[in-house]
Amino acid sequence: MKKYKIGLALSGGGIRGVAHIGVIKALLENDIEPDAVIGTSAGAIIGALYAAGKTPDEMMEFVKEWSLLKSIRFGLPIDGFTSLAFLKEHLQKHLGFDEFESLKRGFYVGVTNMNEGKLEVLSSGSLSDAVMASSAIPIVFKPVEIKGNVYVDGGVMCNLAIDPLRGECETLIGVNVMPTGSVEAKSLGNMISIAGRLFALSITATARESIERCDVMINPSVGSYQVFKILQKDFTKIYKAGYEAAMAQMPLLLETV
Repeated sequence: MKKYKIGLALSGGGIRGVAHIGVIKALLENDIEPDAVIGTSAGAIIGALYAAGKTPDEMMEFVKEWSLLKSIRFGLPIDGFTSLAFLKEHLQKHLGFDEFESLKRGFYVGVTNMNEGKLEVLSSGSLSDAVMASSAIPIVFKPVEIKGNVYVDGGVMCNLAIDPLRGECETLIGVNVMPTGSVEAKSLGNMISIAGRLFALSITATARESIERCDVMINPSVGSYQVFKILQKDFTKIYKAGYEAAMAQMPLLLETV
């Protein structure tokens, strides 16, 4: 017998991850309540909030408070451009705890173990450290050290991690917010946007196998939004894109679950 009835896999994608909140809103409105979630990078952030029992409105409040300008901590170039220390502080503040065991739903975080050169899934220990590690895009953000190992964004190895949750749930819903598509030259005018584009291109292929193994895939139309460009006015649009993408798949979702 499977451990969970419905699992939810959330991909990485920077600011596009706000679409995950819209997807969750649509699922809950239709009485589809995943009892476990696995997240990578931005998906790990939203996944942690969902697993903690936060409502979609509370999740939106969380991301709106968190802007890139106040979340970064500048460091030495050898370590990467910025630190995600504020993300750790922000999570601890909103959740009121920092361990997986206190979550209301099953939760797994996809991270890249730089020492071993492989994808690793964390489901115990410090929750904020795991989420921070999963969100540490190489070069842009500092790696995170946990128990002697150095970790970076899980998307390096697999931007839509699904194992071991795939084997522990009856139905797995996947959400991919990192489309490839073409971009205009003007959107590649600075170091951050170029780094984001290179990272997006490099990780696209890592999610293909996982996409094929999900029972239902939801693909919000968020390709026009830059990974790192956080604009308050875009939050609602991205959220709506996730909601609409989930609603478009609702007939199949209701039939599958």
